[in-house]
Amino acid sequence: MTNPQTPAPLLDGVERTTGPAPAWTILWLHGLGDSGEGFAPIVPELVRPGWPALRFVFPHAPVRAVTINGGMRMRAWYDIAHADLANRADEIGVAESIAQVDALIAREAERGIPPERLILAGFSQGGAVTLAAGLRRKTPLAGLVALSTYLPAPDKAAAALQAGAERQPLFMAHGLYDPVVPYAAGEQSAALLQRMGFAPAWHRYPMAHQVCTEELNDLGDWLEARFTAAPKVE
Repeated sequence: MTNPQTPAPLLDGVERTTGPAPAWTILWLHGLGDSGEGFAPIVPELVRPGWPALRFVFPHAPVRAVTINGGMRMRAWYDIAHADLANRADEIGVAESIAQVDALIAREAERGIPPERLILAGFSQGGAVTLAAGLRRKTPLAGLVALSTYLPAPDKAAAALQAGAERQPLFMAHGLYDPVVPYAAGEQSAALLQRMGFAPAWHRYPMAHQVCTEELNDLGDWLEARFTAAPKVE
């Protein structure tokens, strides 16, 4: 497990920028068995004219053995030992991934993009890490995006919540026919987060475990609201 006093090593990944001197970063975490390459193609689909210059960072999760997949080694943010969601997430792996995400957020601050202009997004396993990291943010981010996912260790979530973290804007979306992370799991996570003080923008779509065009349109509207509401960068 990563020592909390020792900064986590920076993960490799893929970067895309939409203009010179990016003013915002979108840090996007992929799902189980995927890589940073998996979501990089959404950039031209998502970005709109008039938005500030963005840096998209798509890190690669470490390669590890995944118990539920027969111990096969693949890119994963944490091990999955059980099918049931209450015990699905390996808490040590989640903590290590949060530390790695925090290191990437710190690197963005060094590159001139502070937390208040950084959006943390994730799909499936990446979304679970996004939610877990968001709870623990002592310095709030500009927003959290959690797609087709769930909140790990829900019974411990309230104890992990940092003061003020619930003020982070939150976009959550799920497919009604998701066979990997059941729709009810996402809905229950959104309800729990709402009880904890978050105000999730909850969306559902007639799809499986995937991302659809309507979802990207809704996410684009939500992102545009974040860019519009933020103080102008001088």
